[in-house]
Amino acid sequence: MRAGDALPPLEIPITRTLIVAGALASRDYQDVHHDAELAHQKGSPDIFMNILTTNGLVGRYITDHFGPAAVLRRVAIRLGAPNYPGDTMVLTGRVEEVDADTATVRVVGANGIGKHVTGTVTVTVAPETPA
Repeated sequence: MRAGDALPPLEIPITRTLIVAGALASRDYQDVHHDAELAHQKGSPDIFMNILTTNGLVGRYITDHFGPAAVLRRVAIRLGAPNYPGDTMVLTGRVEEVDADTATVRVVGANGIGKHVTGTVTVTVAPETPA
């Protein structure tokens, strides 16, 4: 792990099931995350993903890349363009800084209408111990 290293992109299909399941799993019962008609009434073209689901997907992206020894130390994200059903979010990342076993990774998740999420993740990767 070195500063400047790019993480491979991760494509995540945005389905109604993913949006609703993520909202339920994070106990976010806001109707805009599960009821298309009420989302329309509130000015949204459809239901959309909540921030806790996005946060979990960003964490998954980092730990999938750095492996089972990875520990998330800090996740700081900001939402932009909503994730609507039928779109695909592509997560990309670049290591910005490395200090011993800790890296800071800049993450962007983009969909068909723009950047859904931007932020940084600080991750510690413990050295593997021999079996």
